[in-house]
Amino acid sequence: MKRIRRALVSVSDKENLIPFVQGLRRLGVQIISTGGTAKLLKDAGIPVKAIAEFTGFPEILTGRVKTLHPKVHGGILISRANRRHLAEAKRLGLEPIDLVVVNLYPFEETAARPGVSWAKLIEQIDIGGVALMRSAAKNFSSVGVVTASSQYQEVLRELNQRGGQLTHATRMRLAVEAFSQCAYYDAVIHQVLAHRQGPSRRSDGPSLLVLAARKRQTLRYGENPHQPGFWYEWPRLTGGALGISGARQLHGKELSFNNLLDLDAALSMASGFSKPTAAVVKHANPCGIASAAALSRAVARAFATDPVSAFGGIVGVNRRVDPAAARAIAGSGFLECVVAPGFKPEALRILTVKKNLRVLEVPGWGKARGRNCVDFKPIGGGLLVQGPDRILKPPSRWRAATSAKPTASQMRDLLFAWRVSQHVRSNAIVVVKDEATVGIGAGQPSRVDSVRIALKKAGRRARGAVLASDGFFPKPDGPRLAVRAGIAAIAQPGGSIQDPAVIQAAQRARVPMLMTGERHFRH
Repeated sequence: MKRIRRALVSVSDKENLIPFVQGLRRLGVQIISTGGTAKLLKDAGIPVKAIAEFTGFPEILTGRVKTLHPKVHGGILISRANRRHLAEAKRLGLEPIDLVVVNLYPFEETAARPGVSWAKLIEQIDIGGVALMRSAAKNFSSVGVVTASSQYQEVLRELNQRGGQLTHATRMRLAVEAFSQCAYYDAVIHQVLAHRQGPSRRSDGPSLLVLAARKRQTLRYGENPHQPGFWYEWPRLTGGALGISGARQLHGKELSFNNLLDLDAALSMASGFSKPTAAVVKHANPCGIASAAALSRAVARAFATDPVSAFGGIVGVNRRVDPAAARAIAGSGFLECVVAPGFKPEALRILTVKKNLRVLEVPGWGKARGRNCVDFKPIGGGLLVQGPDRILKPPSRWRAATSAKPTASQMRDLLFAWRVSQHVRSNAIVVVKDEATVGIGAGQPSRVDSVRIALKKAGRRARGAVLASDGFFPKPDGPRLAVRAGIAAIAQPGGSIQDPAVIQAAQRARVPMLMTGERHFRH
């Protein structure tokens, strides 16, 4: 590549621009610029050639068209190694542009503002900037493209060291970053417009899946120390970040990959209940979940489900933490993290005594599941996509399969157990008494083994409790074990060819069995 002699500068984000362009001018680079960028540079005493002077055509349509001109894109796209290009450029009077400095209108930031109008949002869809990026990136063999202020110092250093030239490797790397910027920008526009359009009525899913995510943090490692780990977050389509990506860490060590997985699970679990609720999570499974009139009581009962498994776990609560709840959390043994909508000052003082306890606040708690989100699961060579798992059938639509009917308190606990089963790895069995889990069986290949584990965890507390199963019982062995342990009512989806035998096991014991009509597998 020859020495850079001419640069086109047109940026929305003007941070650190003036020192960079001053550095280009010291190297003898001619500056062409547009609109507000040109004014900023001129006011700083930097000689600038206006884009209208360069093209011989004015900026039009209130600035919508500035750089979309053959002299601009022809100047960028000339291949310096192609004699026909050079001859044609000379005949047409095209002046080569060797460096393009461009960033894009702040569409994502505008979309995140509450109540922003369609008119304002649409005007933030950049056309000329994306075209400049793509042209320069395509012709990286001859042209450099700078797309972020974070690149200014490095680019200027290399230009100074190499007499105004950029290496092929640098130009290629800058081009890759430019195409990444373009792809992300277009994907964000797609996601925002699709979100505003509302849920698609298509039942077959989109033919093209377009995703955008921005790196928030490089993590110490992934699930295990030998795996690299990174934290990416979705674009902020409607205001603040959703879910755990909206958290502020108030105390404690750096978050790990596994911490974030468990924090997301705890947030999802606790936010699904209206009463003060606490969820204790380990390896994305609940060790215990409880609701109560007071948050401190909910915390204590959630830990009481399985105190051994809760060691080193993560706590999520759906209320601002008061001093009583903080004392209950702090007194529950070793914990990794606590996540809540907020913390009273005295509660925060109690929790931060523990040096290594990570304390996170998610002010937009109600937005934890407020987006028309989908669930992604990677497989070899691809990605599986599904809609969110929601309880669609309320208890009023459950079918009583036995002559015995549950009491009002049993119905309350069955619904609680059913909601918890959504968050437990299949085969999931949840035993509940007085809106608190007392036993959970998770992730077993055999459902009857999950029943055994849940009942063993519950012990004597199983007597008079209720049980929910996320999928149907394939055989009557599970309900028989539950009946022997003293389970007072059962909820399950139904649908097994063995349903008559399964129902008969409950009928003989005079234990109510309800068929929910929907399952909640979680793999």
